[in-house]
Amino acid sequence: MASLSKISITRPVLAAVMSVLILLLGIVGYFFLGTREYPVVDSPVVTITTVYPGASADVIASQVTKPLEEAIAEANGIRTIKSVSREQVSVISVEFNLNTDLEAAASDVRDKVSKSRMQLPTDIEPPVVEKSGPSEALVFLIVQSKTKSLEDITDFVNTNIKERLQSIPGVRLVNVYVGRKRSMRLRMDPVKMSAYGLTPADIQQALQRENVELPSGRIEGQNAEVSLRTKGRLVTEDDFNNMIISQKNGAMIRFKDIGIAVMSSKNERTSMITFRGPTANFSVGTNVSPQRGANSLAIVDEFNKRFEEIKKTAPKDYEITLGKDFTEPVRNSLEEVEESLFLAFMLVSLIIFIFLRDWRSTIIPLVAIPVSIISAFFIMYVANYSINVLTLLGLVLAIGLVVDDAIVVLENIYSKVEEGMTPKEAAIKGSDEIFFAVISTTITLATVFLPILFLGGVTGQLFREFAVVVSGSVMVSAFVALTLSPMMSAYLLKAHTGHNWLYRKTEPYFIAFNNAYERSLKAFLRVRWVAFILLAASFGITCWLLPKLPSELAPLEDRSSIGIAVIAPEGTSFESMEATMKEIGQYIKDSIPDHKDDITYAVTAGAVGDLEQPVNSGFHWIFLEKPEHRKSKLTQAQIYDKLVAASGRFRNVLFIPIQFPTISTGDNTQPVQYVVQAPGLKELTALMPKLMEEVYKNKKLVFSDPDFKINRPEVGISIDRDRAAQLGISTEEIGRTLQLALSGRRYGYFIYNDRQYEVIGQLDRKDRSAPTDLRSLNIKTPTGEMVSLDNLVQLKDAISPSAIYRYDQAYSATISATPAPGVSLAEAIKEMNEITKKVLPKDFRTSLAGQSRDYAEGSSSLMYAFLFAIVLIYLVLAAQFESLRDPFIILLTVPMALAGALMSLWFTAQTVNIFSQIGIIMLIGLITKNGILIVEFANHAKQEGASPLEAARASAVSRFRPILMTTLAMILGTLPIALSLGASSGSRKSLGIVVVGGLVFAGILTLYVIPAVYSYFSAHKKPAAHTTKKNESIAAV
Repeated sequence: MASLSKISITRPVLAAVMSVLILLLGIVGYFFLGTREYPVVDSPVVTITTVYPGASADVIASQVTKPLEEAIAEANGIRTIKSVSREQVSVISVEFNLNTDLEAAASDVRDKVSKSRMQLPTDIEPPVVEKSGPSEALVFLIVQSKTKSLEDITDFVNTNIKERLQSIPGVRLVNVYVGRKRSMRLRMDPVKMSAYGLTPADIQQALQRENVELPSGRIEGQNAEVSLRTKGRLVTEDDFNNMIISQKNGAMIRFKDIGIAVMSSKNERTSMITFRGPTANFSVGTNVSPQRGANSLAIVDEFNKRFEEIKKTAPKDYEITLGKDFTEPVRNSLEEVEESLFLAFMLVSLIIFIFLRDWRSTIIPLVAIPVSIISAFFIMYVANYSINVLTLLGLVLAIGLVVDDAIVVLENIYSKVEEGMTPKEAAIKGSDEIFFAVISTTITLATVFLPILFLGGVTGQLFREFAVVVSGSVMVSAFVALTLSPMMSAYLLKAHTGHNWLYRKTEPYFIAFNNAYERSLKAFLRVRWVAFILLAASFGITCWLLPKLPSELAPLEDRSSIGIAVIAPEGTSFESMEATMKEIGQYIKDSIPDHKDDITYAVTAGAVGDLEQPVNSGFHWIFLEKPEHRKSKLTQAQIYDKLVAASGRFRNVLFIPIQFPTISTGDNTQPVQYVVQAPGLKELTALMPKLMEEVYKNKKLVFSDPDFKINRPEVGISIDRDRAAQLGISTEEIGRTLQLALSGRRYGYFIYNDRQYEVIGQLDRKDRSAPTDLRSLNIKTPTGEMVSLDNLVQLKDAISPSAIYRYDQAYSATISATPAPGVSLAEAIKEMNEITKKVLPKDFRTSLAGQSRDYAEGSSSLMYAFLFAIVLIYLVLAAQFESLRDPFIILLTVPMALAGALMSLWFTAQTVNIFSQIGIIMLIGLITKNGILIVEFANHAKQEGASPLEAARASAVSRFRPILMTTLAMILGTLPIALSLGASSGSRKSLGIVVVGGLVFAGILTLYVIPAVYSYFSAHKKPAAHTTKKNESIAAV
């Protein structure tokens, strides 16, 4: 039966058509691929938000959050359940496993929430179940006006911007950030209400009576009919002020008699400030978030088109600016990797030409590059992957690999031509001899990536596409090497009639280099015991360096943006917080260089949807100029250090600078996220002060801050039940009166400019500024008598938590911190483990969250993947060699590669991270190829009667040039990644450094150590008959 190579040689059109077909499939696949920065790594999240007006955090936690959690926990595929219970609102975030279908998960959660409805308080608002996509924004838009109110700006954004952007394909959410939604505020005067014998409940009932619009039927005539509608809606401030509350002695009491209705904001305690030029203006922000897995760059491209249209049609009163395009670093990263791809191709082409010194010979292996690389796009399309940094990175690394098989085939064919065969005969015989070698080395290399396919968590999701792209390209290259390369060799190579002038001029240098290696190898083999010293030294270097190298999830990149979280003490007023944020913003504007267009943004009490957040928190964004445009020449990290040094200037707040992670998994807070889970709320409350005292003392952790804090000033209201019962007043009536008067509860709705807004009732600010103001609030007895609440309740000052947190159905506190300068994330987590081990009782549990969890899961899974890869390669080699000894000898290249990789990280001040760890796994497959060639050829020489020592020497010398060529091709193919100088190259640079450093160090030592070890362990042994054919083919390599 004719081999695949022989068929390709005898039928050249078929061979060409097969490669062209592969190319076409790849090109078609390319045009259907989406573009992202990284593969989808954010977990599917479903959020359940429940509003319980007037309820405190502990009531929310016990009566709303806990029952909902218990019901939701029955859903399938849950990874974690996190919740926060604040005053009036419960928010539960359910994170599912990465591969869970979000639609099915959301449907499952809705079903569980619906079934638990009977266990919840009757007066809560219906729980809202939402699918949450990636938390990161793609673009940030700023809208300002010198003449319009914030309510007008918010309306304009909602009606003219949000609706036009929401229809962009792939957009999940257009969020109006820190807008002030319009509302009608009914500000009541408790003294006037008491004089008229009215309570807040009377106002609410009056609104429900007077603010209605109902269909009233129709009039039916002989020839026509007319619909009737009762117009009872209140619209303007005058309408609400003239609303009739009740009648007394024939006189009508209107709302203006006991208060005032004002068109105002629903969320009055929130603002965003834009610093531009000499002034600081209030503004409204809009950000666009993508759906999970959406093409981010395509979304932003379409956004830019619509943004220009919006600016052209917007009234002149509004100033609309693009605050930040967060996809700029993504585009830069992709461009840099594409440049690396082109540079790698040129360098590999150069090294092949230098060794072959003939254009006909050079073009044959080079053709394998575009066919193999472009074919990967079709593989990506079939697997539903995207064009991203990691898939492109895989293609860059594959360039040095895909030519390997073609080089091996070409060299064997060329040697036959030099022996006097015709090119066609040489192609048939040479490719037939090399067939098994190509298949075996390809399988070995593909085996390295097999463990990566089974990795879970963020690491598996990130590098699965990388592994498939590299291994897929290599397998296609093997096909090309056995079909297209023999065919091209048969028809492009010429019969041996002498070499060209370049070859004749340079060959003496190659011969001299080869002879020098042979002499040095002979000398080394005389003291071959040194090989074991080198192996022991490599192992020792690895063991010594590994714990000393800093570890992290992924290196930070210069993304031209820094955040500052600002947290003031509980009880800080909105006005005080707003003034602090302005002060910080002014400092940044005056002191921090290269912030873009003199703009920074500050938020106080930022709204989540329609829900206000605590007024003691704020956030600053600092958007920097691109690195190449910065006049100060400072990097983002250096500017971050300046902010860290400035944190002490603002002693009344916690000032936390934040660099956003390279790989966003939905949590952009501080790197250290340590969760403490307690058996109960009392136990957690009692222990947290002692735990935080130890955390604050630790010098390796800075900006430490727990989310659970017992520092919110509170006034406890105790009801005199006996007195209330005597007057016929229930506890519910007292609580309802307080709720309607003080909580800012929704009384109803009104229509304004065809949009529905809330009517909110509350005592005026001056009548609820101190606990003693409760004395002026009255409640009505069943007889109509007004009784002061002061006679029914007692007030007591207390301290309570501002929010109650739960993690996996246990009361929890999450401690956020940043590693101190020079401290790695691994060290910081270790410090937290030591502290909790010393402080926490046995019935407490701990967990990691955010970046810390992703780092811990990635590090452990990659370690297992590394060991699994070694085991798999050993088994594959054992099957190929029919030997348990030879694979062991070949795998001795691994400790040398590890030592070289870690030393390269040490000397270049890089870290151990998921990129460098993937590079180490890949390095196993690359470096073992050299060992395979040496050991297999030595086995063949030994079968011919050579001693183990002579066989080892002969195999190394004969394979020296092809090993050198393929190793240099791999090194130069990876070099552009290792030398990347772009601002967005920080993460992937470590991968290139590991591969280059490991190949250089182990590549040199392999040429000496493997022959020496082989000569020790190899014994004279007659091969089995069924292995002879295999040995002959691989020996030809």
